[in-house]
Amino acid sequence: MPGWEGSTRKARLPRDWYTIRKRILARDGQRCTMIENGQRCNLPASDVDHIERGDNHADANLRSLCKGHHHKKSSAEGGKAPRRASRKYSVTRPPEKHPGIREAPQQ
Repeated sequence: MPGWEGSTRKARLPRDWYTIRKRILARDGQRCTMIENGQRCNLPASDVDHIERGDNHADANLRSLCKGHHHKKSSAEGGKAPRRASRKYSVTRPPEKHPGIREAPQQ
């Protein structure tokens, strides 16, 4: 999963995460719990999501989501997260001159 790259999240999951995950999926009927426009998603759940960010792995903070809704939620959270100071940003290079435009001769 590309979202794990550079993240310590997976290492911070509890040892019994797969047992917790299985219990949450069963609790939610193996179905996505996302509600949009007053309707619950009818897709099968494949992921267990932390409702509030952080390391709270209590059942009340976990819910089952389909891949699409989990990706959508995680992407929205990532967009709001503060940028890390160590992240390298690309430098914008100056625009290239159009090959059809000739420069005026120097005098």
